[in-house]
Amino acid sequence: MSLGTRLFFAVLAGVARSAMNVLTGKEWHGLEKLPVGEGFIVVPNHCTEIDPIVVGHMLYNQNIMPHFLAKDGLFRTPVLGAVLRGAHQIPVERSGAGAGQSLTVAKRVLDGGGAVVVYPEGTLTRDPELWPMKGRTGAARLALSTGAKVIPVAHWGAQEVFPRYAKSFKIFPRKTARVVVGDPVDLSEFMGKTGDKATLEAMTEVIMADITAMLETLRGEKAPAQRWDPSKHNQASHGRFVERGASENKTGKHDDGTTETGDVQ
Repeated sequence: MSLGTRLFFAVLAGVARSAMNVLTGKEWHGLEKLPVGEGFIVVPNHCTEIDPIVVGHMLYNQNIMPHFLAKDGLFRTPVLGAVLRGAHQIPVERSGAGAGQSLTVAKRVLDGGGAVVVYPEGTLTRDPELWPMKGRTGAARLALSTGAKVIPVAHWGAQEVFPRYAKSFKIFPRKTARVVVGDPVDLSEFMGKTGDKATLEAMTEVIMADITAMLETLRGEKAPAQRWDPSKHNQASHGRFVERGASENKTGKHDDGTTETGDVQ
């Protein structure tokens, strides 16, 4: 990564870190489990728009520069797009000829010893109680093609500061964002296999199970026995599914709109 990119990211991270220190307290656990001297894939749960700042804050404070997969449309916005490009983040196309290009870029980051953050849910969870929902296969595909370690991260508390699709921050009383880094996901049984649909979906479920188990510990409660599947609730697999500030109706169905984070199916 160029010196210019590092300097740009340092300025951006300094602003974000200062803001997070004001908005929330923080508890970070398991930091010693972050790999040193090698590229790795970070797979967090996703329940509010500020999750990337929470995870990025934790990684950057460990001298790890995070590279997020983000929806390609965000890179075309006037201000945010310039920020994302300057910070060397990775655009994701949902479909078309460029759909696999993000994985190629991610591989280069991993080969260079960097950290690639992939939200395996692909977007904010649709689960009414904010448990991890059914995952998409981008993280599994990247792990299978590179052999990089997959590090699960669970966090809880940021949704109290900025609830899912909220219009403003809830600063008082001051909240605490808790983050836990887990052991590498054991995907050894899949290594060497072809990336067929069944293999990738099985890998993804192992990843989601690890994240969910960690989040259960953080929340002190059990997740539903059945993972939330948007397709079974007439919901799109990505994009907004409620209007900002609106609540779910009794059927659990939501409106769909724009998307906010990226993943490769």
